[in-house]
Amino acid sequence: MTVSKRAVLIGFAALVLAGGSYAVWRRSTALPALPALPASIVETNGRIEAQQFDVASKIAGRVLTVSVEEGQMVAAGAVVARLDDATLQAQLRAAEAQVGEAEHAVAQAKAELARAASLRQLAQTEFGRTQTLAQRGYAPTEQLDQRRAAVEVSDATVATAEAGRQRADAALQAAQANAAQVRTMLQDTILTASRAGRVLYRLVRDGEVVAAGGRVATLIDPTDVSMIVFLPAAQAGRLAYGAEARLVLDPVPAYVLPASVSFVAPEAQFTPRQVETTTERGNLMFRVKLRLPPELLQAHAEQVKGGVRGLAYLRLDPALPWPERLQVRLP
Repeated sequence: MTVSKRAVLIGFAALVLAGGSYAVWRRSTALPALPALPASIVETNGRIEAQQFDVASKIAGRVLTVSVEEGQMVAAGAVVARLDDATLQAQLRAAEAQVGEAEHAVAQAKAELARAASLRQLAQTEFGRTQTLAQRGYAPTEQLDQRRAAVEVSDATVATAEAGRQRADAALQAAQANAAQVRTMLQDTILTASRAGRVLYRLVRDGEVVAAGGRVATLIDPTDVSMIVFLPAAQAGRLAYGAEARLVLDPVPAYVLPASVSFVAPEAQFTPRQVETTTERGNLMFRVKLRLPPELLQAHAEQVKGGVRGLAYLRLDPALPWPERLQVRLP
C-alpha cells in the first residue's frame, strides 16, 4: 500500500471516529424533552394578525401634505393628511354670500307681510265704520260695497305676502344647507385617524390626486390583535366562544400569552398553503380566531407586530387545568 492511500484511510478513520464522538456528545448534551400535553389540549400553529383600517378621502382632491410615515404611531383623531381646499374655500364664500342675500330677502318679505297686515287692519276698520253708518242710513250701499271689496283685497294681499315670506324662508334654509355642506366638505379635506394605530402603509405622496374613497394610508390597531389557526371539525366543534387559549410566539418563546376564542368559521375550508398542520393539507379545516386581551396589547403597544408566527394551545375541556408550562407568563 502506498503512502498516499495509507494517509487517506487514516484520515477517513479519523472522520468516522470524530463523527461518532460528536454524535455521543450531542446525545449527552441534548435538551430535555418537554412533557407531553394532555389529550384535551390541542397544539397548532398560526401567525399574529392585527386589525387593519384605512384612512380614505370622502371627496376627490389633490393631496396637500401627508403627515405620517410608515411605522409611526398615531393617536385617535390625529391628522394623517390634508387636501387642497382652495376651491372649496371659494365655494364657501359664494355660499355665505347667498345666505346673506337670502336673509335680506326674508327681512324684506317680513316687512311686506307687516305692511299688508296693517293695510288689512285699516280696511277692516273702515269697513266696520261704513257698515255702522249704512245701518243708520248715513252711508250709501255703494260705499259699503267698496269697503267690503277693500277688505277682500287686503286679505289676498296678506296671503300673498305670507307665501312670499315662506318662499324667502325656504330659500334661506336652502342657502344655509348649501353653506353647511361646503363647510362639511372643507372638514373632509382634513383626513384623520378614526382610532389610535400604527401606520402600516403610506399610500400617497404630497401633490398626488386621490379620487373619492381613495386611500391615503393603512393603519393597524395594536389593541385588536388575533392569531388565526386552523383545526379539524373534531376539535373545532368542541370549542366554545370565549374559551381560553395560550400563545407562544417564536420571537419570545419564554413567554406564554393568554388569549380567547373569538370566532369559529361556520364552514370548513381547505387549509391555506402557508399553514403547517400534522394532517394532510387537503383536509378541510375550520378557521379559528384567538384574540389577545386588549389591555395586554395596550400595555405593550410598541412591541405589537403583525405577521409574527408562533404556537397556539387550545383547551377542549375547560374543567381541566392548564399544565405548568402553559401557565401565563408575561414580560
